[in-house]
Amino acid sequence: MNSVQKNGPVVVGLVVGSSRPGRRGPAVAGWVAEVAAGHPAVRTGTATVELIDLAEQRLPMLDEPAPARFGDYRHDHTRRWSAVVAACDAFIFVTPEYNHSVPAVLKNGIDYLDAEWRGKSAGVLGYGVDGGGQAVEHLRAILAEVGMTVVPNHVELGLFTDFVWPGDDLSDPTAVARIAPGEGRAAALTAMITELLAAAGGRGSGDRPEPERAGGGAGEAAGRAVAPVARR
Repeated sequence: MNSVQKNGPVVVGLVVGSSRPGRRGPAVAGWVAEVAAGHPAVRTGTATVELIDLAEQRLPMLDEPAPARFGDYRHDHTRRWSAVVAACDAFIFVTPEYNHSVPAVLKNGIDYLDAEWRGKSAGVLGYGVDGGGQAVEHLRAILAEVGMTVVPNHVELGLFTDFVWPGDDLSDPTAVARIAPGEGRAAALTAMITELLAAAGGRGSGDRPEPERAGGGAGEAAGRAVAPVARR
């Protein structure tokens, strides 16, 4: 980890992969951030965690005329999103399971970019009625396609095993439930974070390469502008 200390901390983007009103993603991400804060690498400043809420990014459904691999971004929202993702060295994706897959907003956010993802490491946390396992597996395939290294360990949270519901009626899908991860969940998350940082290697903020652009145009220059990552 010496190169991390020399070149700056590994920046881990914590992506909230849902946008539905009443979603539980922010609560899950808050727990991830809390556990991550106790990780030795975060405590010593060799890694930092930054929240990236896709609901706040407000990306429209993909509207770029050129495929992302060309990096020829025509819209300001794409350039802003490019800067947010390029500012991170690794990612933890928090996703619910919708119809045995990931939410459209998460797939859409990934599809917007290409070079900004490539060569970076990722960890996945799924949650759902049965733990979100099928969403996790779909997301693994998607992330691999954009050149990310997905660490072997992942975390699953069940809506009826890792949340505390008010009262006895569990049939209301809009009810507010408090996240209460079961035994071993924090240890599993810590292990995933350790794997994630090991996969990121010494890739700290000081030695992060610029995304390569296949073509010129507005996307090439403006896509390199630095924008702050949404914070907790």
